[in-house]
Amino acid sequence: MSQDLPAVAPAVTAEIVGALSPRLRKRLDAAAVKIAARPAVRDGDTVRIAVDDEISLELHAPAGVVTSPDAIRCGCLLAPDCLHRAAVASAAPVADDEPAPPPKDKDADESAQSEAAPAPEAGSEDVPTPEQRAAAGALWAAGAAVLDAGIEGAGAVLQAELLRAAHAARLGGLPRPAAAAVSVVNGLRAARSADPAHRLGDLTAAVRELLATAHRLPDAGDSELAALRGTARQAYVPDGSLRLYGLFTEPLITAGGYAGATTWAAAADGRLYTVSDIAPGGPGRAAAAADRTVRLGDTALTHRELSRAGLALSGATVSPTGRLGAGAAVKAVRAAGAAWTAEPLDALWAVPAADQVARALRARAPGAATTHAGADLLFLDVTVLGAARETGGDCLLATCDELTLRLTAAHDHPALAHRDNLRMLAELPGIRLRIVGRLVPGPQPRLHLLAIAHPADPERRIDMGLDRLQRADLPALPPPPGPGPDGGPLDQAAPLHLLHRRLEQAVAAGRRFLAVPGTLSSDAHRLRRSALPTAADLLAALQQAATERARDPFGRLLPADTTQFARAWLGAALYAEAAENSLCAAAWQPPVAVAGTV
Repeated sequence: MSQDLPAVAPAVTAEIVGALSPRLRKRLDAAAVKIAARPAVRDGDTVRIAVDDEISLELHAPAGVVTSPDAIRCGCLLAPDCLHRAAVASAAPVADDEPAPPPKDKDADESAQSEAAPAPEAGSEDVPTPEQRAAAGALWAAGAAVLDAGIEGAGAVLQAELLRAAHAARLGGLPRPAAAAVSVVNGLRAARSADPAHRLGDLTAAVRELLATAHRLPDAGDSELAALRGTARQAYVPDGSLRLYGLFTEPLITAGGYAGATTWAAAADGRLYTVSDIAPGGPGRAAAAADRTVRLGDTALTHRELSRAGLALSGATVSPTGRLGAGAAVKAVRAAGAAWTAEPLDALWAVPAADQVARALRARAPGAATTHAGADLLFLDVTVLGAARETGGDCLLATCDELTLRLTAAHDHPALAHRDNLRMLAELPGIRLRIVGRLVPGPQPRLHLLAIAHPADPERRIDMGLDRLQRADLPALPPPPGPGPDGGPLDQAAPLHLLHRRLEQAVAAGRRFLAVPGTLSSDAHRLRRSALPTAADLLAALQQAATERARDPFGRLLPADTTQFARAWLGAALYAEAAENSLCAAAWQPPVAVAGTV
């Protein structure tokens, strides 16, 4: 996937790929790789690519997005049904509605609200329409085919089928499953192109979300159905006057070709709000977005300045998730900020860690309603122990009260400062920090580290993805008593990890990887010995679904049942998620004192 290309709407890619002949479809993946490697030249809203000395492609992308098949033109003799148009559409990022700018005025707010699904009449039951059931079925079939094929087998043709189903779902009023399908396609493209941002765990979670919503939606009703449908656009509603205090700025790079930054701020009551600058672009835009001016009223603050200062707003509009609108009626002026150790921000760190984790887990529970911003953020005081090795890479060990935490990078891209800053902190054992992180559910306390401050200088904050730490920034304190990490591996994986690993292997390599008889028996035996019989049974059922093949009347093997395998995989994935959340909540509980000890 090339970050130099404009984003392409899912329906455009689906239509262009669908028009290819079977012969050209076989060549599509190789052609997409070649097109992605060619330089793209931007001229206003137009992007040009020289395929060779005689043939060139032209993409017309107003606001950075190709919205119709006619906007992709090719100079070859086979156009418009040529391989080049399909290849460039398959190589480009998938357009996503989520990062779109907030409505600018009241009319836009009302337009956004009018696109939401109509509420059912009082006393009637809300059930899926026939079109929604059909769209969910198409999403399920496309998702099951991707899971059966694995990353290498899920090329441009399968991706186009998933995008076609996503487009139908969006037209049918199912924005949540449509967005999940787009996330899967973006994840597949990142994996196939060896994008540094690719994480197999994220792709696995996207596949789980897609299959879970598509499987459950046809039989859902009322509030569950509303949660599964999702919301097409976030409606901004008036919120009067607000007095906000900046917290930190977070750089963002999405798999869909968007980048920028989000600045977090808090009100006096502890409620969190966000101001975002997200647009088509790559890592360079994310690194530079913090120095762009915030689009709110007449304020001249940059995102970096707002994260340290304050903001007074009148006529504010806010989305259900806490994103501030930038309508013409909004007035905003700079105000005094507050240190993390001063009120009202200090109250965020006064909440016990276990209570913060419980809040985050409630927000991510299946079917949970839209929650306000920052439900998954943790505000903790920690003491750094040092670095430790894990199979997924290095992490930073720290203590919070009597818990040992694992702090990891929120993003791996070298253009951002996360990794370098973690290594710098690892050289300062004993240093006490006040931190903000995002919960990573699992059997061990873990979070992505987003921002830090030193108690000796609480006014100075470090945004972990943007500010490059120097030794002078954080003077080391004497190391804490007791032994620190020995630098050895930390992966004393909970047995549940065995189930997670097999689920990820299925996504990565497809059904055939799990179809070898007996390959999962040792994992199932270990799970059963560890008092996880349900996990063992689900793993056994997964291998059985991967292995079973029916035969025709002549004894010939029939194609595998992708639906059966997808159901077995989904059952195991939903169990693993629920068990992981339970273990996560338990891991963050403070240690219980033993009677009679001092």
